[in-house]
Amino acid sequence: MIPYQKDWPAKFSSEKELLQKLFGAAALQIEHIGSSSIPGLCSKPIVDIAIMIENHEEADAYTEPLSKVGYKFHSLSTERHFYTKGDPIEYHVSIAYANRGGFWKRQILFRDYLRTHFEARDEYAALKTDLLKKAPTGKGEYLSGKTDFVYKILTLAGWKKGQKFRD
Repeated sequence: MIPYQKDWPAKFSSEKELLQKLFGAAALQIEHIGSSSIPGLCSKPIVDIAIMIENHEEADAYTEPLSKVGYKFHSLSTERHFYTKGDPIEYHVSIAYANRGGFWKRQILFRDYLRTHFEARDEYAALKTDLLKKAPTGKGEYLSGKTDFVYKILTLAGWKKGQKFRD
């Protein structure tokens, strides 16, 4: 984890242009998410990007075009297709679906809350730093240790369980 880098928004903007060309009108929205999208928050040096498309059935069609611009398919869930780019990894892309799941809504609510509530941002930074001491790989206990805090922030931000993109 490193301190917030002022070039992360520019890296996002540049990659967003590339992705917008690739997705065209199918991209309902493209947003910078994750810790690198929150000014002042320490983060892994990875720019997380979410792309909203209308329908989950259309997501597989983007695996090959994404591979041509350096993205590797990583995983699939009921809420998103997930890709990585770079070695070491510089970008994460999540394709979210307007017709299914609450991934998009949760990401945006969490990001926007921490962007405007600096005490919560700083609390999250301290939690992440502490968890990385216990789980230096950034997996396992690191991920599960953030869960309660994330749900607390989502609740404060107005999220309701089961809420979807258009709710």
